Amino acid sequence: MVIAIDGPAASGKSSTAAAVARVLGAYHLDSGALYRTLTRVALDAHTRDPEAILQAAARRGVALAEHGAELMPLLDGGLAESRIRSPEVTGLVSEVSAMPTLREWVNMQLRAAARPDRTLVLDGRDIGTVVFPAAATKIFLTASPEARARRRLVQRGDAPDEAAVAVEAARLVERDRADSVRPVAPLKRAPDATVVDTTDMSFDQQVSAIVDLVRRGLPEPC
Repeated sequence: MVIAIDGPAASGKSSTAAAVARVLGAYHLDSGALYRTLTRVALDAHTRDPEAILQAAARRGVALAEHGAELMPLLDGGLAESRIRSPEVTGLVSEVSAMPTLREWVNMQLRAAARPDRTLVLDGRDIGTVVFPAAATKIFLTASPEARARRRLVQRGDAPDEAAVAVEAARLVERDRADSVRPVAPLKRAPDATVVDTTDMSFDQQVSAIVDLVRRGLPEPC
């Protein structure tokens, strides 16, 4: 069974999806981590050519591997996580993730991870619309740009003062716009997805809300 959680940048998709997976005893897969890993490869190889990126990724062993209840990308024989969260990667990942060849490759990895013996919680921007349009449960997680900006600043360890929130919110709005109008797999809500607006929710509240939705949609309790 696949549970799809989509939403705009900094909406808390990954941390929420991971927590939902823990509650349900499922696996979690952050699709954005794969795009970030390909972006790291592109930066290191000094190329924007998708075929060259995939060739470099193959040489460096980019693949998904189980790490506890997480499915995480490998790079150079180890977990890629510590190398894919830099501002440099963040600044380029939208461009890389818009390349059709790379999206096709990532979607193949995601679909291969959805084995019959796994319940899988995936988060991204087109999980419920493109990757798994028949997912058992579809969530569109969102919040106001200001709320998302404040959370991102806190996550980075920066002071969420009014000026910093305004600057970060403007960046997020532009990222939303770019992701929504791109011709390949744009950010949008699946028609049958449930919108969960977390602007005024605590983290525990949003996790509980999604778990309740999942359990109500299942043929039997998790």
